[in-house]
Amino acid sequence: MAAIPHKGRGAVSSPAGRFSTRTTELDADEADKQSGSAPETVLRAMQAGRIVSSNNSPDVPFNRSINPYQGCEHGCVYCYARPSHSYLDLSPGLDFETQIFYKPNAATRLQAEWQKPGYECEPITIGANTDPYQPAEKSLQITRQLLQLFSEYRHPVNIITKSHLICRDIDLLSDLASDGLCSVAISMPTMNDDLKRIMEPRVPAAASRLKAIRELADAGVAVSVLIAPIIPAINDDEIETILEAISNAGATRADYIFLRLPHELKEIFEEWLQAHFPDRADRVMSLVKQASGGKAYDHRFGKRQSGQGPYADMLAARFARACREFSLLPDTYQQKLDCNSFLHPAKRQLGLAF
Repeated sequence: MAAIPHKGRGAVSSPAGRFSTRTTELDADEADKQSGSAPETVLRAMQAGRIVSSNNSPDVPFNRSINPYQGCEHGCVYCYARPSHSYLDLSPGLDFETQIFYKPNAATRLQAEWQKPGYECEPITIGANTDPYQPAEKSLQITRQLLQLFSEYRHPVNIITKSHLICRDIDLLSDLASDGLCSVAISMPTMNDDLKRIMEPRVPAAASRLKAIRELADAGVAVSVLIAPIIPAINDDEIETILEAISNAGATRADYIFLRLPHELKEIFEEWLQAHFPDRADRVMSLVKQASGGKAYDHRFGKRQSGQGPYADMLAARFARACREFSLLPDTYQQKLDCNSFLHPAKRQLGLAF
């Protein structure tokens, strides 16, 4: 029997993380009481020791990133960052989207990083794991505080989000963009609002994201779009529709990522499939495995984001053809940002001393 979904949440349950040191089982009465209810969101401060993370994956086209939040209330069921909650002894399921950790000292730690004498400037990506414009950002404004620093010190920054809340910061983004210091990637895996409500329940509708693309483009900000992820037999029929819409809205580049199911995410995703698409769950997973070397997930570099085999090749061909048709460059991260304008805090202070 499929589990009953929770209104406004993506994950259907709270499976234990792979490092879990505790196991909680509800009795039948309590389980019935909680079934279908909407778990509340809890925000917790987490002081960051170091705010800039380094990346050495050949699949990821940036070397440095910042995540102002851990966990994400958007609740996207497919999010490959879900397993990171296991390190907190929390579930990658409902805990990931209800137990949200924010880093109130993010801006302070970033400035400290830049003040190191040997710091060398290169673009930093905000939002590689969890969305920097998820609902908590509206009041906490941690991402805005970071952007204020990027603007003040003229440091290049890339942003990945799926929220129109980014338009709140157009003043800072347009300022950075005027000197070739920023780009924005908007994630949009579906234009279907009914699908969006169950696949990424607390994400703004496609219409809001298209409006954000237009506003950013009109402000001079380079905007690209990620169809991420493409899920077989769920949203793979929308590739051309999405690319046409985002081109009309002002985006200039696009890319896609095939569904990734690392660690606990496989169980979470399959449970979601059984709850919402029981008629095609087997078909979906069959196509996923066809594109993943016979497994639910192929973790190898060069394969995990695009898949392999006839089905994956067909997706790549369709995507490339549609990009040509709608005058989109087939990538999202090749916007060249300027690293020569950075005002190193130490040198800046030395200059002020005279």
